[in-house]
Amino acid sequence: MTERFDVAVIGGGVIGASVAFNLTRLGCRRVVLVERGQLATGATSRSSGLLRTHYSVPINVQVARASLRVFERFSEVLDDPEAACGFAKPGYIIVAPPGSSSDAVRRSIAMQHEHGVDCRLLDRREACELHPWLKLDDIDAIGFEAEAGFADPYLTTTSFARAARRGGATLRLDTPVTGLLHHGSRITGIRTARGDIESGMVISAMNVWSHEVARWAGIDIPLTISRHHVASFEHDRPYTAALPVLKDLASASKLYLRSVSGSQILVGTGEEGEEIADPDAPDAEISLDWVAEHGAQLAARMPAFAEGRFVTSWSGLYDTTPDWNPVLGPVPGLDGLLLAFGFSGHGFKLSPMIGWMLAQAALGLPTDLPLAPYRITRFAEGDLLLGAYGPGAVS
Repeated sequence: MTERFDVAVIGGGVIGASVAFNLTRLGCRRVVLVERGQLATGATSRSSGLLRTHYSVPINVQVARASLRVFERFSEVLDDPEAACGFAKPGYIIVAPPGSSSDAVRRSIAMQHEHGVDCRLLDRREACELHPWLKLDDIDAIGFEAEAGFADPYLTTTSFARAARRGGATLRLDTPVTGLLHHGSRITGIRTARGDIESGMVISAMNVWSHEVARWAGIDIPLTISRHHVASFEHDRPYTAALPVLKDLASASKLYLRSVSGSQILVGTGEEGEEIADPDAPDAEISLDWVAEHGAQLAARMPAFAEGRFVTSWSGLYDTTPDWNPVLGPVPGLDGLLLAFGFSGHGFKLSPMIGWMLAQAALGLPTDLPLAPYRITRFAEGDLLLGAYGPGAVS
């Protein structure tokens, strides 16, 4: 028996769950969220959970700032006193050596100011007062964003999904999508391992699996998959959540660093990563050489970690576009389908507003912020969203 819904959302990560919730928030009750496994078990499960509005691309600042406001009022927005996102707000420091990255920090801080972000440039003394572990002898520019921090991707996703269900949405977990239903050039629903689902609109939030929906739709998409490693270290002195998130543009791997588990430090990389072909490939083994190299980069910025201890490591996948920014919205010549892919490491921090904008678009409403900058045709048009920092997830 074929089921019928107004909107079908493919993907139970944080983007898909946000879309489903925001559809119900806008009054659309006949929504189905279809996920091949369980909620937040794909790319979302490996997210480092950073929240910041520091971007050099103006539309990203606007989307990130609107998203941050949702994280700040999470239970209120979800109308659920038990909804939690685990938001910690210690601030965000970005440091850069002399040269182009220093110029980019200064320009980005100025542009953020224009959009009402609480941010400023610091001198070394001010930065070390906020973050006493730092050594900044080689640093030329230091930006600080007071309202930034990090949150919990699993809590955020499951809270969105619970709110969506409470608003009338149906969740179909352990239900792989196997194709799209077509009527001429219009997408009319999805095929699943448990039967067909007809819908007036399909929204794909499949992340690194987005090549599948492209194949079903008969289109090419500008998407590569890259693997990125993360490690955690500890010290005799606890590295607490009161310490600001740090982005180190002077390090070889453009490290980002934040407190994890209340006393350890999470070390992630901001470079282009290792391109892979299969998003279902087994996790890569992280070598001790990699751990030693990135432990050394950590110790160069925070000398106390010269005596730190390695705790654990893991890998995550980015769905990456040529300009390291997402594709959001319709496909020309193909009605009934909205795409959301290519988050390139930005997905979690942008998820509340992206879910809202896609829900508005799916229901034929004007979007609060424009989707046009994220259109899929920008690559062929040569109108890329190029950030000042070059390839990598700062943008």
